[in-house]
Amino acid sequence: MDYLIDFLLYHPQKPFLFTSFSFWIFLALVLAVFSLIYKNRPLRNAFLFLCSLFFYYKTGGYFVVLLIFSVALNFWCAKRIDKSSKPVWRRCYLIIGIFINLALLTYFKYTAFFTDLCNDLFNTNYPIVDYLSAWSNRIIHSDFSIDAIALPIGISFFTFQALSYIIDTYKGKIKALTNFIDFGFYLCFFPQLVAGPIVRASDFIPQLHKHYQLSSREFSIGLFLILNGLIKKMIISDFISLHFVDRVFENPGLFTGFETWMAAYGYTMQIYCDFSGYTDIAIGVAALLGFQLPINFNSPYKAACISDFWHRWHISLSTWLKDYLYIPLGGNKKGRARTYINLLITMLLGGLWHGANLKFLLWGALHGLFLCIDKITHVDRYVYRTRILRSLGIILTFHIVCFTWLFFRASSVEEAWFMFLHIFSYTSPAQIAGILQNYYQPLLFIAIALLVHLLPQRFKNTYQRWFYDLPFVVKGLVCCVIISLIYLCKSSELQPFIYFQF
Repeated sequence: MDYLIDFLLYHPQKPFLFTSFSFWIFLALVLAVFSLIYKNRPLRNAFLFLCSLFFYYKTGGYFVVLLIFSVALNFWCAKRIDKSSKPVWRRCYLIIGIFINLALLTYFKYTAFFTDLCNDLFNTNYPIVDYLSAWSNRIIHSDFSIDAIALPIGISFFTFQALSYIIDTYKGKIKALTNFIDFGFYLCFFPQLVAGPIVRASDFIPQLHKHYQLSSREFSIGLFLILNGLIKKMIISDFISLHFVDRVFENPGLFTGFETWMAAYGYTMQIYCDFSGYTDIAIGVAALLGFQLPINFNSPYKAACISDFWHRWHISLSTWLKDYLYIPLGGNKKGRARTYINLLITMLLGGLWHGANLKFLLWGALHGLFLCIDKITHVDRYVYRTRILRSLGIILTFHIVCFTWLFFRASSVEEAWFMFLHIFSYTSPAQIAGILQNYYQPLLFIAIALLVHLLPQRFKNTYQRWFYDLPFVVKGLVCCVIISLIYLCKSSELQPFIYFQF
């Protein structure tokens, strides 16, 4: 009974992650009940909606109230947009929805950033106060801290998903849902709720009304993705992070240029394995429940130019920025100068989406600058002409991405710039030999992860098909071996997914 009560309550010190044992107990219970009710679509959708709210409560605590408010707000706005016959009212409801969504996102995510910026620029001393927590303490006698504004987990993801829904409703691309439960299920579906992919209503809502079906092959695909994601996160990403990358980034001045260079490579693979690992698990879990989520990564470090990289990395965000920001700004339809400005604005805001910090703005600006260079040089027309040019393009693009990650990961712009310059400092052959000996395990993991990533897709398809075609008993044995390996390699404390902070 005590364990059941503990399981039902929110514990900030025990995050409800895909990598936690408690999540898999939760999923097993969900699948058990789901197997009894899946033929009744309204009941199935309502059950999964409630499960998603519980999942968010276990992950983000009382911010589940904010999520419910977001569901109610966007459901109402879309319905009013759909029912209004006059363009002025349709536009009015759209503006209300966009304004409140962005106001909430700005309050929770950017208030501290803009307050500090104002204090620095105008030599003021405005305090950062969480007025919502203060209001809650006063009205319902809660005891929330008001000295800092806590960031609701996943708010950037479900806000962007909600915005795409009401904008697409306004444009007539989709019809607004009339069932509150169905819309809540779409916005809150737990596999992708807190770290994406950002799902378009036009892709997901039709699945709400389909009969559940799960073939043996679809089950195998889902299982493969879950195992693949766990390996990426718990064996590769966490090991690289704990045993090498974090040490260098926490005290960069204590390490040589070669170590800083290797740490840049390490973080490049860590963030990919961490984020794409989450996405693989999310897509796999959704597949077991009969729902298809969009691909979010397509071997991004095989990109031969920065434009190609953004067609492969965090695809759901990059397409969202293109469709709802870059194109409305004018895209490439208003001349070259305007195209470059639109690219820079889009990537600056894309950087700001990742975090309220100047380093993210600079990271976005750098990517925007390289996208402009791609446009100016038309590099995409040349890098695919021969294998040599494509290989050179991949190497150059990988290093551009790799070194821009320094600004993403470092604690400040100054530290990132120091690390970038420090990479080119001299490291003696004897020092390099010692580093390779001391850190051979994480460096080996980095090298293996990169080599596997760069394997031809046809080779990856071969071993995926091999797994799909295995007898069920052999699949079970493979799962047991992988789970045992994960258990042996996992860290003593659960490591949160990197994109949970966004």
